[in-house]
Amino acid sequence: MIRPVTRQDLPGLLDLLRHLDREGGPGVLAPEARDLEGLAEELEDGLVLHRERVEGYVGLYPFWDGAALEGPLAYRAEDLLPLLQGAEERAKALPTERLYAFPQAGNHPLRNALEEAGFSLLHLTYFYVKAPEGLDHPPPKGVTIREGFPGPGVYRELYRESEEGWALRLRWTDEELLEHFQDPGVHLLVVYQGKDPVGMAEVEVEEGEASVAYIGVVPRARGQGIGRALLSEAARLARKKGARLLRVRAHDHEKEARELYERLGFRLEEAVATYAKELKASR
Repeated sequence: MIRPVTRQDLPGLLDLLRHLDREGGPGVLAPEARDLEGLAEELEDGLVLHRERVEGYVGLYPFWDGAALEGPLAYRAEDLLPLLQGAEERAKALPTERLYAFPQAGNHPLRNALEEAGFSLLHLTYFYVKAPEGLDHPPPKGVTIREGFPGPGVYRELYRESEEGWALRLRWTDEELLEHFQDPGVHLLVVYQGKDPVGMAEVEVEEGEASVAYIGVVPRARGQGIGRALLSEAARLARKKGARLLRVRAHDHEKEARELYERLGFRLEEAVATYAKELKASR
């Protein structure tokens, strides 16, 4: 029986999470808490598969233009598909037009279930990690890098020109962009060739770690070492803020970026698959 999660289900869900941890981890977005109080605070709109005990779980959270799945998680691979079907029915009732799922690339049982349920693979994202030292590459002649938000118009134009995948930030309002970059943990580095902005990197710093959430250079300025200089400046900022680790990411189509990270000594930490399913047409 698949039904909404209740407080009475939390001990069984906690047992499931601990079981998956012992088996090597959930391999997908999952609740972080490992105690009953934390789970009660963390869970929002979720479903459980219950027989004599909690056998599986899937959660739904607002995300971009739809909802993201937390899980599904189950003791048995054959229970993943029913959980996905239950989540889809719940999403249609909300209503939600699109569902996303983020399994680790090596989580083949869940990836198989997602594809059987009609989800499409959008891309793989590779996450790399390195200490922020040893990345001292100055910008080429005539190029400067400055920290600060250049305004919504310049930001959108840079993002539009340099982003080759989803241009999600283009949907943000001026107010949303301004609020985001006023966060003291968010830093934007903008590259100027003369007075012309040609690239940027967004660095998020939290609890001794820094993450390059986005880095991009417009096509006309590529091949000049600007990307490497941007990454070097991100590492300098990370050190200044006391970060001990620097994380970067690249999609599967960004072969040059992945090769650059590997040459610079970054270690592949994990690869995550992004799946999506359109629900609007089925309502």
